[in-house]
Amino acid sequence: MEVLQRDPECSRPEACSVLESVSAAAAGKPLSCPNHEGKVMEFYCESCETAMCLDCTEGEHREHVTVPLRDVVEQHKAVLKTQLDAIHSRLPQLTAAIELVTEISRQLNERKTEAVAEIASTFEELERALHQRKTALITDLENICSTKQKVLQAQLSSLLQGKEHIQSSCSFTEQALSHGSATEVLLVQKQMSERVTALARHDFPERPHQNAHLDCQVETEGLRRSIQNLGVLLTTAAVAHTSVATGEGLRHAATGQHHTITVTTKDKDGELVRTGNAILKAEITSADGSRAAETEIADNKNGTYEVGYTIRSEGEYSFSLLLYGQPIRGSPFRLRVVKPSDVPQSPDDVKRRVKSPSGTGGHIRQKAVRRPSSMYSTTKKKENPIEDELIYRVGTRGREKGEFTNLQGISASCNGRVVVADSNNQCIQVFSNDGQFKMRFGVRGRSPGQLQRPTGVTVDMNGDIVVADYDNRWVSIFSSDGKFKNKIGAGRLMGPKGVAVDKNGHIITVDNKACCVFIFQSNGKLVTKFGGRGTSDRQFAEKLGPNLNKSGSVFSPHLVAVNNKNEIIVTDFHNHSVKVYSADGEFLFKFGSHGEGNGQFNAPTGVAVDANGNIIVADWGNSRIQVFDSTGSFLSYINTSADPLYGPQGLALTSDGHVAVADSGNHCFKVYRYLQ
Repeated sequence: MEVLQRDPECSRPEACSVLESVSAAAAGKPLSCPNHEGKVMEFYCESCETAMCLDCTEGEHREHVTVPLRDVVEQHKAVLKTQLDAIHSRLPQLTAAIELVTEISRQLNERKTEAVAEIASTFEELERALHQRKTALITDLENICSTKQKVLQAQLSSLLQGKEHIQSSCSFTEQALSHGSATEVLLVQKQMSERVTALARHDFPERPHQNAHLDCQVETEGLRRSIQNLGVLLTTAAVAHTSVATGEGLRHAATGQHHTITVTTKDKDGELVRTGNAILKAEITSADGSRAAETEIADNKNGTYEVGYTIRSEGEYSFSLLLYGQPIRGSPFRLRVVKPSDVPQSPDDVKRRVKSPSGTGGHIRQKAVRRPSSMYSTTKKKENPIEDELIYRVGTRGREKGEFTNLQGISASCNGRVVVADSNNQCIQVFSNDGQFKMRFGVRGRSPGQLQRPTGVTVDMNGDIVVADYDNRWVSIFSSDGKFKNKIGAGRLMGPKGVAVDKNGHIITVDNKACCVFIFQSNGKLVTKFGGRGTSDRQFAEKLGPNLNKSGSVFSPHLVAVNNKNEIIVTDFHNHSVKVYSADGEFLFKFGSHGEGNGQFNAPTGVAVDANGNIIVADWGNSRIQVFDSTGSFLSYINTSADPLYGPQGLALTSDGHVAVADSGNHCFKVYRYLQ
């Protein structure tokens, strides 16, 4: 544009040549070659994507493929036209987006104006109330003071009158005595004597009839605090396109049964929003657009919401979830409702009979019942498969590489490896982050370096693999390539099940049989231990019962994780809770109770902590994985419905931010995406 606005007789030659080219192009004349004066550009080099003259084709472009310019011009025009059409078609979308954002901006300003008016009227009302109270206090003060003054004035009047009587009697008597004749004294003696005697005996109100106590006490501290915190502004940064909904009830339901799904709100960057109060609407409509069911929404006040509904009739429905009027990710969902009798029987009853995962108290045989690939799978090909967070799964039942028999602990290293404690095969297997088998080590035995029943596993800062050996009653340390280095805790431990390593290199070991937690230095020296059998906060439950094992007990603390504050997080299996302790074993808090609802457990096992402090827990009896924030508030659960878990145990976070779980009943491990 600068060139075109210049004077044609401009001094800069390159500007003139560009100007000539532009003018020539506009007039449809062939362009002159900038490198060979007087030559017309009639060819096109496909390698360099540029026009040129005949001399150029024989010179610097002689090795390149050149074609006549007119042959490619139409082709390039067509490509540009297609690209132009594609970009042009985005204009209506952008216009709609501009209108939407402008409208939200307008609504925001409108709400601000309304809120300012609300604040002003509220505080004016409070000022009026304060003024009324001030007037009332002053009126009460005047009344009390006036009443007291009346009493005091009456007393004062009585005292003054008595004083005056005494003074006048004294004065009269003294005068009579001084100046009166003998006859006069005798005449008044009787009256004066009576009067003086009466005055002497008279009971004057000498003690005060009232007090001067009148304080005004206004307790302002609490009120001042209330005023400082008076009013709260409710908003969130949640937006619909990043927020997600999870739960079976999004796509499948049974008639007459109550279903709930969880909505987890996120901001524009996909970060979890940790406050409630978002405006969420849920609507279930049938094909004709009529409302099919009432929905109720519970705000968990932590950025998640429970949406509940019950549908009476079977059929296909549309389940729409709107956050601030915009559809959340995936909304509207296609919801298929069938009769309860059409839902295939899930082998939950089989699962319930298993009292405890193998490896906690005696050899309880746990039969792996393969559940259908979906709770609602049929013989027909699935048209709408259940969305699942699963990335991949590795393993089947067996004794070969990449096969497992009752795997339990799982860990991940920062260099992209997943380490699995294959409990009944008495070995450790190592895989890459994408599930490729790398190596395995360990032989059965009771000598140092051998494994008898490995249950827990972790990787320390040096890459060494730390293994809790349940039946050998010690913790073994192996190098990253599987060479035995050391064993610790022998003679102290009764049944180590879970291990973790903190930032100081300490090895935290959960002794399942002793119901306590040991903290060792890496050389095996005991730092401290805490816990015991019982149900208090610093203890772990011990469930007594017949036919459970030789001693008649099933022990409770299972697996352990450490967060970035070095706090120790332990799953308390029979107390159905997760307990959090400081680095030196002081109890901080616990969360969870027995049940199947969000935030409840039926015997929790594996636990892991992510970089944000979120706590991920394997809920063994409910065969699911739940995600909590650092304070133990429920956030979401990982969707495992397409290929259900069966008795999940160890959990780990891979270096690429996914969750790996030891699916012990299915003899495999699985890696899932989860809400981060």
